[in-house]
Amino acid sequence: MTINNITKDAMYDAVAPDDFESMLELDRYNARSTAFDKIISATHDHFWDPLDKKYIDFDEPFDIENTPLVPEDMIAALQTDYVSNHLSDPKERTRFINTIVLHNFSSILHGEQGALNLSASLCHVLKDQGAQEYAANQTREEARHVTAFAKYIKSRWGRPLECGPVLKDLLVEIIGAPEVYKKIIGMQMLIEGLAMGAFASFFNTITDPLGKKLLQLVMTDEAFHHKFGKIWADRTVPKLTAEEHAIIEDWAAHCFQVLLFNLVAPSQQAAIYADFGLDPDKVMEAFSEVMTDDVRREGMKESANIFRVLIKTLLNAGIITDRTRAFYAMYIDMDELKAEGDRMVGDDIAEEGIRFLQEINFKDRTAVEVLIAAE
Repeated sequence: MTINNITKDAMYDAVAPDDFESMLELDRYNARSTAFDKIISATHDHFWDPLDKKYIDFDEPFDIENTPLVPEDMIAALQTDYVSNHLSDPKERTRFINTIVLHNFSSILHGEQGALNLSASLCHVLKDQGAQEYAANQTREEARHVTAFAKYIKSRWGRPLECGPVLKDLLVEIIGAPEVYKKIIGMQMLIEGLAMGAFASFFNTITDPLGKKLLQLVMTDEAFHHKFGKIWADRTVPKLTAEEHAIIEDWAAHCFQVLLFNLVAPSQQAAIYADFGLDPDKVMEAFSEVMTDDVRREGMKESANIFRVLIKTLLNAGIITDRTRAFYAMYIDMDELKAEGDRMVGDDIAEEGIRFLQEINFKDRTAVEVLIAAE
């Protein structure tokens, strides 16, 4: 089977998932790239354990029945008269807000599970040892994210909600894709970029200190995952033929369009509306009246807006050209976005979290070294 990986750098050479024999080639063992060494080594700096209370304690209490987790303006449905007027009781309104947040955190949990499976799948196809070791490291980190978000959801709500059909279909498509470029653009750049935007937005607004700490800890990992996709773009995009660039650009635009028009659409939360006695069709009708292109454009002015982060990711990677620039420019000032440079939303939050982790990890490491020396 021929797979169109569109590989332009040896460190991204890949084989079919069932071609283990290629991993046993002798020359492969002496051809390890060093491009990911700094990211791999930094794993020790941002290590954390969701099962260890010195990092995070999921037993911390929170009055979820009476305290909204986020401000009302974060809940799109409450900006419609139909939903807002229906939910006049303060306690029921709080329950609605926190159920929407549960939906969002459940989506994050499902996304982390997707990232875990995708990272593991890269270990089966990437031939370069450095790239393979990076993918193995990310697999471990995504696994702890799944554990952490599952524990958080259990502590606050009991169990997660089903994965929305749009996100589910996109995750299945990306993970099942045999082409490496689809995995890297779809997950390492777009889904990870989406996550960084969502985490930063929730970090700045969530009222639950435990949720805030969890988001920051996860962001310390995600910032590095995002860099893996950027390294791929730096090594690959400049070497693409016009035809290859078009293939990659169209795939990225496809993923973005699916997310933009469907990810936060009321159709993905119909069961929630029904549970609150709301007619899902009426919610969707009211939502379409308030969620205009002008509103989308205004929302994308916010640095933590998830779709702004996605466009910036693709633009900085050199994936967007004049072929698709007009599509993205419908919602955002592309020149202004380019002028912002490479620094991504959430980088400051992640760096502060890394300093917190270094204090714990370096302190423990010193204690262990003293104990070993004494023996």
